[in-house]
Amino acid sequence: MTAALGAARPLAVDPLLGGDIDLTVLMIVIGKTVVVFALLLISVLFYIWFMRKVMAQMQNRIGPDRAGPFGVLQTVADGIKLFFKEQSIPDQADRRIFRLAPYLSILPAFLAFAIIPIGGTVEIAGHTTYLQLADLPIGMLWLLAMSGLGVYGLILAGWSSGSKYPLLGSVRATAQLLSYESAFSLAIVGVIVQANTLSTRDIVDQQSWSGIGSIFTDWFWLPAFVAFLIFLVAATAEINHPPFDLVEAEQELVGGFHTEYTGIRFAIFFLAEFMNLVTMSAIAVTLFLGGPAGPGLGLLAANGWFNAWVMPFFWFLVKLLALLFVTVWVRTTVPRLRYDQLMDFGWKFLIEVAFLWVMVSGVVMVARDQDWNLLLVIPVAAVAAFAVYGVLYLCMPKRQLVPEGPEEQVG
Repeated sequence: MTAALGAARPLAVDPLLGGDIDLTVLMIVIGKTVVVFALLLISVLFYIWFMRKVMAQMQNRIGPDRAGPFGVLQTVADGIKLFFKEQSIPDQADRRIFRLAPYLSILPAFLAFAIIPIGGTVEIAGHTTYLQLADLPIGMLWLLAMSGLGVYGLILAGWSSGSKYPLLGSVRATAQLLSYESAFSLAIVGVIVQANTLSTRDIVDQQSWSGIGSIFTDWFWLPAFVAFLIFLVAATAEINHPPFDLVEAEQELVGGFHTEYTGIRFAIFFLAEFMNLVTMSAIAVTLFLGGPAGPGLGLLAANGWFNAWVMPFFWFLVKLLALLFVTVWVRTTVPRLRYDQLMDFGWKFLIEVAFLWVMVSGVVMVARDQDWNLLLVIPVAAVAAFAVYGVLYLCMPKRQLVPEGPEEQVG
C-alpha cells in the first residue's frame, strides 16, 4: 500500500510552485501565510464568543452583551485585559523554557492548519494556485507530527515552573495525549484506506460535488463512519476539550500545568487550545465531509470568480461551524470524566475499535479490488471483528469490588 501511495502522487505540490519562483510567487506565498494565520486567529475569537452565546442559550442565560453588538467584542476585551496584566515568573522556574513553552503550544496548531484546503483552484496575479497554504504529499503524516508536538509545550510549561502541581498537570497531559494519539492515528488510516493518498488536496478532490447524492456516495463520512466517530472523540481528548479536560482539572491540580502563568502567557495556552479545536474541526471537514465541496450558485458561471472563490469557502465555513456547534453542545451537556474512566475508555475500548475498523476497512477494499461478493464479505468481517473484540474484552482485567466490613486492627 505504501508503494501505491507513493506512485499515486510523488510530487503533490501547489501549482504555484511548479515553475520558476520569482518575486510575485514569493509575495503570494507570504500573503497566503498571513491570511491563513489571520483567518485562524479570527476563527478562534469568533468561536469563544459563539461558545459563550450558545452555552448561555442552552442554560437560559444572556451571555456576552456589553462589549460590541451582541457582545462580539468581549473576547477582544478579555485579550486586551490579559495583555496588560503583570507578567510574573516564579523564582525557582527555568526562565527561558518558562517563556518559550506557551509558543511551543500554539505553533503546532497553526502548522497543522496549513494543510487544510479552504477552497478550490484560483488565479492570483496570473498564477494558478490553491486556496490552501501548503499541499504536502505527506499531508496526513504532517498532521500526525504536529498533533504529537503539541504536548511538548504543556509538559515543558509544567516542568519549567518549578512547582509540583504544574508538573503533575503536565505529566497528566502527556499520559492523556499519548493514550488517544493511537486511536486518532488509526481513524486517519481509515480515511487513507478509502482515498489511497496522503495529500489533503487529493482527499478533497475525491469528495467533489456532483449533486445531492454525492453526500452519501462520494464523501467519506458514510463509508468511514466508525472512523469519523473515533476521530471526533480522539481529537476532543487530544485538545483537552470537555468532557476530556482532565489536564486542567482545577478541583485537583489548582489549574494544572499553567498554574504559575499569568497575563498574556496564561491566555496563550487557552488560545492554543481553541486554535487546536478549530484546526481539528477543519481536519474533520476535510477528511470526512468533503472540505469546500458544495453546490455553486447556478445563476453565475461555474468557472466565474464567485463560484471559484466565494462558494467553496462558504461551504467550508458552514461545515466547520456545524462541527464547532457540536463541540459546544458536548461541552454544555456531558459531565467531565474521571481520570480512570478517561484512561479505560481510551485503552480498553477506543484503540481496539479503531484497530478492528482498520482491519474491516482493509478487507472490504481488497474485496472490492478482487470483485468479491460484498454482501457476504461485509457481514463476515463485522462478525469476525466483534468476535475478536469479545476475546480482547474477556482478557482485560476487571476491577475487583472490595466487600465492606470492619477495619482490621493495627498493632
